[in-house]
Amino acid sequence: MSAENLTVVVTGPTGDIGRSTIRAIESSHEVGRVIGMARRPFEPADLGWTRATYRQGDVLDRDSADRLVEGADVVVHLAFIIFGGHEETRRINLEGSRNVFEAAVAANAKRLVYTSSVAAYGFHADNPQPLTEEVEPRGTASFYYSAQKAELEGLLREVVAGSDTDAYLFRPCIVAGPDATTLVTEMVRSTSAGGVLRPVQRLLEAAPLIGPVLPDPGLPLQLVHHEDVAQAVRAAVLGRGSPGVYNLAAEDTLTTRDLARELGWLSPPLPRRAVSAVAGMASRLPLLPARMGWVNALRVPMVMDCTKARRELDWQPQHSARETLGETVRAAREAGVL
Repeated sequence: MSAENLTVVVTGPTGDIGRSTIRAIESSHEVGRVIGMARRPFEPADLGWTRATYRQGDVLDRDSADRLVEGADVVVHLAFIIFGGHEETRRINLEGSRNVFEAAVAANAKRLVYTSSVAAYGFHADNPQPLTEEVEPRGTASFYYSAQKAELEGLLREVVAGSDTDAYLFRPCIVAGPDATTLVTEMVRSTSAGGVLRPVQRLLEAAPLIGPVLPDPGLPLQLVHHEDVAQAVRAAVLGRGSPGVYNLAAEDTLTTRDLARELGWLSPPLPRRAVSAVAGMASRLPLLPARMGWVNALRVPMVMDCTKARRELDWQPQHSARETLGETVRAAREAGVL
C-alpha cells in the first residue's frame, strides 16, 4: 500500500485526545482511511469529522482488536481511563492495551502509536530536572494511574521487541484545552473544595472577605493543548522522525497561582512540606478516589524537556500553557463542570 493511502485505526477516538487526533489525521493527504473504535455508538459527522468511520468494539475483546487492526497500516491506541476503581482501571488499561498492542504486531502494522503520560516517570524527589526521555519510567506505586502508565510502557516494549512494527510513545504533561477539561477540573477539585486540602482551604476561607482559595505550593506546572498533542500523533502516524519516546509540553510553565488567577480565586503560598505531608497521608487512605492521586503532582517538580520532539518530529506547540489554561477554564465553566 502506498504511503499516500494509509489506513489508520484509532481506539478511544472520542476521548480528550481522540477527537483532535482524528481531525489532525483527516487533514493529511497521505491518509486514505480512518476508523475509530469505541464501545458506544457515535455519529462521526456530529464531531465534525468528514472521512472517519465508526466501528463498535471493545479493547477488552481480543477479537474486536483483531478485526479493527486487520489491514491497518497504523494503529493509534488512545483508549485509557483515568478515574475509576483500581481493579476496573487495571483491567481496561492493562488488559485492553495488551490486546491492542499484540493485535497490531500480529497484523504486521507498520506503526503503533501510544500516548502515555508524564505520570509514568513517577512523582519522585530524586527525579532529574528537567525530565528527558532517557529517564526510566518508575511510576508511583501509591498512585495507580502513574503505576499503570509505567507498567504499560514496559509492556509496549515487550510486545514490539523483535517485530517489524515501529512504536512511537508520547509522554504528554497535563493535556488541556476546550476538548480536554477533565483532568484540570479534577486537579482543582482534588486540591480544593472536594479534595485532601479541604481543611486548609476551610481555614483560609473562614477569614472575612477572602472567598474561594486554591493554595499554591509554588511548583512549576506544565500544560499541553490537545490540538498540539494531536499534531505530534499525526507526525508519528505519517512516520516522521524516529520511532521512540517523546515528551510533549508547551514551552512556558505555570503555577497553581496562575490557575487560581484564571478561576478568579485567591492563592496564598503553601509550604511544600505541607503538601507532601497531605499527599503522603492521602496515599495511605483506603479506597482513595483516583482524582486525589493528582495531589502528587504538587509534591515535586515535574518539568519535562521537549527538545527531542521539536528536533526529530519538527513539532512546535501552537498554544502556550497560559492560553491553554484560559481555554480550558472557559470551556469547563460553559459546560458546567467547574
